[in-house]
Amino acid sequence: MAYPGYEDEFGDFSIQVPGIQMGQPVPETGPVILLDEYCGFPAFSDAYSSAGDSVYTYFSAVAGRDGELDAEELQRCLTESGISGTYSPFSLETCRIMIAMLDRDYTGKLGFNEFKELWAALNAWKQNFMIVDQDGSGTVEHHELRQAIGLMGYRLRPQTITTIVKRYSKNGRIFFDDYVACCVKLRALTDFFRKRDHLQQGSVNFMYDDFLQGTMAI
Repeated sequence: MAYPGYEDEFGDFSIQVPGIQMGQPVPETGPVILLDEYCGFPAFSDAYSSAGDSVYTYFSAVAGRDGELDAEELQRCLTESGISGTYSPFSLETCRIMIAMLDRDYTGKLGFNEFKELWAALNAWKQNFMIVDQDGSGTVEHHELRQAIGLMGYRLRPQTITTIVKRYSKNGRIFFDDYVACCVKLRALTDFFRKRDHLQQGSVNFMYDDFLQGTMAI
């Protein structure tokens, strides 16, 4: 069983989609955009130098004395950085699940290395959103979300796509904040499942408490 975004199936593609301008249709057979930590987002070491790094400037301006961001601080940091562009700022709930996706030490906060990884993912998801928003409406519809999810390497059944659209859309349209929340949950739950699928067969037996711990955090 190969999971979306993992090197064993898709190799190491960059975030760019060659030959495609923003707003143009993306061929169904085009290259996969890999958006998770296993496909080209580097691991950031403790020896990282923050000199001249605008991302560190955004982070340090908001992080508390502990050098980490909780959900409210993360929301403020992302809003002040302008990473959402012309889209609405991220909601507090979306910021909470962003933290849950990357909070490997279970502090309920993000350190700088985790924040930088999130920053890379957000920029990739934003670019993906702009590519599939072919009419420039600032939202994606059912067929555009299906295309976006395919670009990220996920191969989901139509019924699953429909369920996701119902969960994250408003009157059939998905705004950027909800789109990012969807991407976060797809990545986090896929990672949760993959780590337990030791034989990589797409099948896992869960203990009830383990299932709740993994899904309620997202």
